[in-house]
Amino acid sequence: MTSCFNSGAGWPEPVVRVQAVSDTCGDTIPERYVKPLPERPRLSPASDVGGGRNIPVIDLSMPDVDATSRAVAAACREWGFFQAVNHGVRPELLRGARAAWRGFFKQPAEVRERYANSPSTYEGYGSRLGTAKGGPLDWGDYYFLHLLPSSLKNHEKWPSLPYSLRGTTEEYGEEVLHLCRRVMRLLSSGLGLEAGRLQAAFGGEGGEGACLRINFYPRCPQPELTLGVAGHSDPGGMTMLLVDDHVKGLQVRGPDGQWIIVDPVPDAFIVNIGDQIQVLSNAAYKSVEHRVTVSATEDRLSMAFFYNPRSDLPIAPMAELVGPGRPALYPEMTFDEYRVFIRQRGLAGKAQLESMQKAAATAADGGRRQLVHQLAATEHIISRASWSVSDA
Repeated sequence: MTSCFNSGAGWPEPVVRVQAVSDTCGDTIPERYVKPLPERPRLSPASDVGGGRNIPVIDLSMPDVDATSRAVAAACREWGFFQAVNHGVRPELLRGARAAWRGFFKQPAEVRERYANSPSTYEGYGSRLGTAKGGPLDWGDYYFLHLLPSSLKNHEKWPSLPYSLRGTTEEYGEEVLHLCRRVMRLLSSGLGLEAGRLQAAFGGEGGEGACLRINFYPRCPQPELTLGVAGHSDPGGMTMLLVDDHVKGLQVRGPDGQWIIVDPVPDAFIVNIGDQIQVLSNAAYKSVEHRVTVSATEDRLSMAFFYNPRSDLPIAPMAELVGPGRPALYPEMTFDEYRVFIRQRGLAGKAQLESMQKAAATAADGGRRQLVHQLAATEHIISRASWSVSDA
């Protein structure tokens, strides 16, 4: 039983490792993983889902920076997603990082369990989000790491096996951090602002938050009934996703509301806007729902780098984007306050962002106080740890 369950401190019930369920469940998945009928995925060829469309692909090596900024802005206004190619991160580093983490998930269960996480920070080896007892479960395990602020980064909480993992992950994190800062400048210019304006709203270079979540989706005998991650928008600022190099799984809700299977470009990053940038841009840029399907024949691994604002900074629509006929759509709130909702309920579409917009429409300051009180009703302390939850 130790290979299947972990009763880590803070969880409301024993945590079941999906990797163990996959190995033992036979042809039928447990009821806890079965999604309601409207949420179940349509597992058809890409040409049959979304009409063969794909999210935009943008070459970040184009010499015309203004043209690059316009392309990034257009993608984030319409889709909230794009694939970044020629982004400057070495392909061998991408492949090495994926290989190292596949090596971790191949370790014996007793090795993986040394790093079991708790909901206080989510750092470590986990299998669920949200702390509500009896809540829905997704078909996936993960490993979550803090990278920024540096006070939260603790290499002792990083797996020691395989031996290449710590060094490769450190280098990978540094390279992707530089890429995030570069894309932030493009996003800011795309709003007609100074290139560093959006970064400043995050707390400036060195003041922002960053974390890494490695997702492992085991083979599933009934992939048509479940999801690796249910539909959601990312709660943080921006996500750089490195997907599996041989198994598709990410689906994005297109501008017309239909789910589209993303066809990944080799060695590309899939970049998407999170809720915090939607708030700061006053909804000029969209955080878009996405979800993850699983495979009946193959395991799948992806690496999501979450780039977030400093957790205690007030986040609200930037003043330059608010004016007559263009009111602020969201009340002011810190990222710490915002993520209490997800900490309790787990991922739930765009429910949190929609609640904020309703509060702003009612009364900006009063709505904020009412919403924060509602979100914190089941929490005595809002964690200061820079954790994030997501995806793909």
